[in-house]
Amino acid sequence: MTGIFHRPRRILTWHVHGNYLYYLSQMRHELYLVTDEERSPGHSGRSGVLPWGWNVHEARVEDIRDMEFDLVLYQSRSAWEAERHELLSPAQQRLPCIYIEHDPPLTHPTECRHWVDDPSCVLVHVTPFNALMWDSGRCPVRVIEHGVKLVTQSWYHGDIARGLVVINDIGTRGRRVGLDLYQQAAAAVPMELVGMNSLALGGAGEVPQDQLPACMAAHRFFFHPARYTSLGLAIIEAMMIGAPVVGLATTELSTVIRDGENGLIDTRPERLIDGMRHLLDHKATARQLGEAGRKTALERFNIERFTHDWERLVREVCG
Repeated sequence: MTGIFHRPRRILTWHVHGNYLYYLSQMRHELYLVTDEERSPGHSGRSGVLPWGWNVHEARVEDIRDMEFDLVLYQSRSAWEAERHELLSPAQQRLPCIYIEHDPPLTHPTECRHWVDDPSCVLVHVTPFNALMWDSGRCPVRVIEHGVKLVTQSWYHGDIARGLVVINDIGTRGRRVGLDLYQQAAAAVPMELVGMNSLALGGAGEVPQDQLPACMAAHRFFFHPARYTSLGLAIIEAMMIGAPVVGLATTELSTVIRDGENGLIDTRPERLIDGMRHLLDHKATARQLGEAGRKTALERFNIERFTHDWERLVREVCG
C-alpha cells in the first residue's frame, strides 16, 4: 500500500568502504558506525571529507551493548566472525541482519563457500557477477547494484592529454588489479596513477574524495586495468562525470561497457593501448564515448534506484 510512513530504522554497521557507505547513507534510515578511540580500520566513524548527513552517527565500542538497533549490517569477515561476539549483546546478535559482500571470491573464482552460510542472514552481492561466482551456501541472496551520488559535481573536459588510473595499493595487490597492465600502458601512452601508496610507483599519491571528480574530468580517459574485481565505484563515478572508460572485458564491466559505443573494453592489452592513443589524438571521440557512458551510468547506477532497492530490503528484513 502506498502512502504508509515507515519510521527510520536504526542500523549498526562499520566504516569499511567510505564512498559506498556515503551512498548507502542516502537512505532514509539512521546509520550508527562502530567507532573506537584510535579510529582504527573499520572503526573510524564519521571520518574523512565526505559530507555525512544528519542520519549518520557514531557508536562507541564501549557503548554498543547498551544501545538499541533494529538491524545489524555486516561488511567484513572480521565483523561477522569476531566482532559480533565481542561487541554485541546476545540480544543484539539475534537482531535481523544483512551482510554486504563487496568483492568476488578471492581464494578461488568458483569453489569458494561464503563464510556467513546462515539462513537467518541476507547476503547482498553488489554485482550479478559476484553473486554468480560465490557459493553463497544457505544464505538468502539479493543483488543490489551500485548507486552513485557524486560528492562534488564535475563535468568532463579532458584537457589533460593523459589517462588516469585510480587504484589504492596497486603495488601490493599486483596482477589481480592489473599492476602489470598499468605499467605496460604507462610505457606506451601518457598515464597518471593516483591512490594510496601510488607515490612509490611514480604516481601522484592520494587525491581527496571531494577533489577526485575534478581530477577525473580533466584527464582524457579513465583506465581501469583490474583483471578480477568487483565493479569499482571509481569507474561509475568517472562515467557519471562523462569521462570515457577504458577497461578489460572481464567480470561485471563487460555488462556495463559496450566496446566502441559507451567506452572501450577488450581482453587484448595492445588493442586497449591502440584505443587510448586514438582518444589522445581525437578529443571529440573521447567526449562522445564519455557522454554515452554517462547516460549508461545515469540509467543503471542512479542513486534513487539504489536507495529504493535498499529501503525495500530493510523493510523486508525488519518485517
